[in-house]
Amino acid sequence: MIKVNNLLFAYKQKDKPTLKTISFDVATAEIFGFLGPSGAGKSTTQKVLTGVLKNYNGSVQLNSIEIKNIDKKFYENIGVAFEFPNLYLKFTALENLQLFSSFYTCEQYNINELLKRVGLWNDRNVKVEAFSKGMRMRLNFIRSIMHKPTLLFLDEPTSGLDPSNSRLLKDMIKELRDSGTTIFLTTHNMADADELCDRIAFMIDGELPVIDSPENLKIRHGKKSVKVRYRKDNRLSTDEFELLGLGENEQFLNLISNNEVETIHTQEATIEDIFIKVTGKQLQ
Repeated sequence: MIKVNNLLFAYKQKDKPTLKTISFDVATAEIFGFLGPSGAGKSTTQKVLTGVLKNYNGSVQLNSIEIKNIDKKFYENIGVAFEFPNLYLKFTALENLQLFSSFYTCEQYNINELLKRVGLWNDRNVKVEAFSKGMRMRLNFIRSIMHKPTLLFLDEPTSGLDPSNSRLLKDMIKELRDSGTTIFLTTHNMADADELCDRIAFMIDGELPVIDSPENLKIRHGKKSVKVRYRKDNRLSTDEFELLGLGENEQFLNLISNNEVETIHTQEATIEDIFIKVTGKQLQ
């Protein structure tokens, strides 16, 4: 669905490039995560991919069409939801969706059903200026998917949401992927990236030093050990054992046979741990 080859971009001709000949591809029905600190080039990449910035070098293709050459009709296949919702504050939630719906000629989801799905049906006639950030994020999300896009760009989709509504949107994102939608996700939320993304890319200073699945990264960078938390003589204790030869480790076998085990965990690295280890920087 997306194929980027040697993408180079600078905002001004004499400026240092913001994007430094990056290359990556995103398959159809894949959730591809872009992770990086502020100023790394994530938003610039997204603006190039959505056709906002066209003065680039290299190749950027969406569904085998160079982004410089797409026509207006192609945008009916693209949905965009940025972190700061693009909504009309003096309109109600329903009026906003009705207005945006009028921009498309393609098949669309039922607006009322979308409002019910994200818990905004009872507030459909309330002006958006009275909405909380979480309510605006949910409305902005369904605005971005109402026309059934085949390619969806999401920027921090769970920002400002409580755990319940965050789970709701993440489930909807997975459903969209499973139904064939390709999703390009930028986020600082490592838990979201780990749960949602089929693959993730680390962006640092306009470059992509790492592209892989969260699972592969955790296996590659995690400790090859398990930590056992157990109760002995009414006291909690913890021991750690190497994974290699664990099934023949007499100390481990004796521990789990003769004590009340509370938890056993492999010592996987988190995505944030890996990001810091690989890039030397923290997400902000």
